[in-house]
Amino acid sequence: MSDFETGDTGDTGTDYGHYEAGHESGELDQLHQAHGSEADAQSQFGVYEQDHHSAESTAFSQGHHVEYDAPAAVHYESDDYTNYSHSAEVDDHVFAAEGSESSHQAEFSELDALEQKFDAAFAKGTEFHTGIEGAGGAGELGPASS
Repeated sequence: MSDFETGDTGDTGTDYGHYEAGHESGELDQLHQAHGSEADAQSQFGVYEQDHHSAESTAFSQGHHVEYDAPAAVHYESDDYTNYSHSAEVDDHVFAAEGSESSHQAEFSELDALEQKFDAAFAKGTEFHTGIEGAGGAGELGPASS
């Protein structure tokens, strides 16, 4: 980069201020990184039919029997009886059972890189005019200052 300043030039009434020329270079680096993962699991179990049956039965009877014959020959008979019966039944069964399991896992990674270089040459300067006697006496910025 070069800089120089000039002093007062005397008779012309013009004073040059600052002049600059040079070269710039720049660089842009951008890095984007993403990482992710997912995992899931599923299980399902089912019983389609499950039955339970039970039955119980009890029977009880009690009796008394008397028999009697009178006229010629006397006949007499007496019976007592008890009858008891008990039965029980239990039935359990499963008709069908099913089960399933599944799992899934995924991962990803992403990397984006951007590199950009740029060069630029530039020149800029300012010029300042001072008033000369009889020319109005006011200072102005010249066109090179914008």
